[in-house]
Amino acid sequence: MLLGLLFALIAGTLVGLQNIFNSKVNEKAGSWTTTTLVLGLGFMASFILGLFFEGSKMFDLQQMKGWYWFSGLLGIGVVAGIVQAIRFLGPTFAISIVLTSQLGFAVLWDSLGWMGLEKVPFTFQQFLGVLIIISGAIVFKWSEGREEKAEVIPSRHDSKAEVSKSIV
Repeated sequence: MLLGLLFALIAGTLVGLQNIFNSKVNEKAGSWTTTTLVLGLGFMASFILGLFFEGSKMFDLQQMKGWYWFSGLLGIGVVAGIVQAIRFLGPTFAISIVLTSQLGFAVLWDSLGWMGLEKVPFTFQQFLGVLIIISGAIVFKWSEGREEKAEVIPSRHDSKAEVSKSIV
């Protein structure tokens, strides 16, 4: 379990760093260029690492269900959605919403046993945990001592700058 926690912490750190880089690339290049760079570089790096660590076993995919191949397409929505969420909400609030949504849907899919997952009963403790996380995101957004102001966030591909409300 300790190793799993360590990997989760490392992954969380890397996601946080990636989101910062992605938002900076988006400021200069636009959302689709950012998505292409992130997924393209990720493909190249994972392909090389896969060949190094797994060799030809990397291509042994006969046991995989055909519709699993589409999971890579979900990455397009993930990267593009997070880039835009950060653009309009700021990094911390956007990621708190992303993580809350991710946890909520993971609990739902686990409890329904969707997509080959082992069905796990939905408990009051799980409900309470998700509710606490949602409450934390709300408290963060509307905490005292913060005032709302309009901030212009230009994008290279926009004909005019968009005005986004952010918390400062």
